[in-house]
Amino acid sequence: MHDTDAAVITPEHRELLGELLDRWSLHIIDELCEGPRRFNDLRRAVPDVSPKSLTTTLRRLERNGMVERAVLTIRPVAVEYRLTPLAHSVQTLIDALYRWTTTSLPAITAARTTYDIPETPSPGGAGRLPQVARLT
Repeated sequence: MHDTDAAVITPEHRELLGELLDRWSLHIIDELCEGPRRFNDLRRAVPDVSPKSLTTTLRRLERNGMVERAVLTIRPVAVEYRLTPLAHSVQTLIDALYRWTTTSLPAITAARTTYDIPETPSPGGAGRLPQVARLT
């Protein structure tokens, strides 16, 4: 981060970002951007998510103020999920992240391919050594 006022990433930041950038949250937020959805509509839209994972993710998003759960007064009673204004406020950032991943994916794929090529061990050496990330 380059903004000196926001240079400290606290445990709270990491927790929230981890919850928003987890395996299913972005996909569910993206689906709900199209409009309110019922649980089974979301299951069909995100077919790889299990019912348990979908329930857990929706509850976490609701807890974080990103999703509203509305009980519809129809017969039979139904539940609908929709994004809150807070979730809509992050949509521009999600779109920017998606554009960055789309643009950067070829370079990342090339870097992964290069990294995954086994190195020929040097005489008396062990080949590729794990790199230690250094944050400054």
